[in-house]
Amino acid sequence: MLYNQIFFKSILDTVENHIVVIDKNGDIIFTNKSWNSFGENNHCITNASDWQKINYLEVCDKSSLNGESFGFEAAVGIRKVIENKEKTFYLEYPCHGKKEKRWFLMSVESFIFEKTEYFVISHQTITKRKLAEDKALKLSLVDGLTNIYNRRAFNRFIKEELKRCKRQKTPISLALLDIDYFKLLNDTYGHLKGDNCLKKIGKVLKKNIKRAGDICARYGGEEFALVLGNTSNENALLLIDKIKKDIKKHKIPNEKSTVSPIVTISIGLITINTDIDTDEKEIIKKADELLYQAKQNGRNQVISKIE
Repeated sequence: MLYNQIFFKSILDTVENHIVVIDKNGDIIFTNKSWNSFGENNHCITNASDWQKINYLEVCDKSSLNGESFGFEAAVGIRKVIENKEKTFYLEYPCHGKKEKRWFLMSVESFIFEKTEYFVISHQTITKRKLAEDKALKLSLVDGLTNIYNRRAFNRFIKEELKRCKRQKTPISLALLDIDYFKLLNDTYGHLKGDNCLKKIGKVLKKNIKRAGDICARYGGEEFALVLGNTSNENALLLIDKIKKDIKKHKIPNEKSTVSPIVTISIGLITINTDIDTDEKEIIKKADELLYQAKQNGRNQVISKIE
């Protein structure tokens, strides 16, 4: 067992992300080298062993009581994973220094070691991505209505993400989403209500797209696109199911629709194993064909395929 602990510690100490492992009570069991260095550089704790005297959840709770939204959101999300209400939890948050802006992406997952369940909390720096997003706004890569990326940004991103996935030999998933009978919604309630519908869909997508290798974009009209790097078909379907449920919660009226009195979406999802020879245009074409099938089959559904 001691050998295993040393082995895993050696691996985690090579990881750039700041990693902390906690038990079901929230007590810190382990911190990696990156975590310890960040703590030292930011005058938190200088002795690495002192971290193991701290309860991570208590720190989040105290932060929440001080009015910090990160502490509250983090505590709620971590507890959901501990209580098996969620498999994973993601949270983007700012952690600005005195001289620089910094953003991180927290992820929480459980794992079993020596028949005991632990929870690994990883903090990945996403500062470059956030600064790039700010730059993208200036470069007019954001749709003015929905405040998510536009087609121009989508075209750039999928090309680069496909290259990255090919280098790393990981799958890439693309979903094209279309609002069912959107023209009827516009004709029934007016274009202002139609615009509000598009804005709400955009917010739902943006809320659910968290990872650095993912993007949501308005592809055109009432059509949206999701690029999911290093994502299996199974995980892409789980995300899409959550998006569909979140849209349903908004109960956006579309009473003339023959599918449902509230707004629904049809989705074509293609997952490509990047060891095959393909380009972004071919991937988009395949996703579009699957979207067409979903609409032909009655709408309000997902048609997916793996290649």
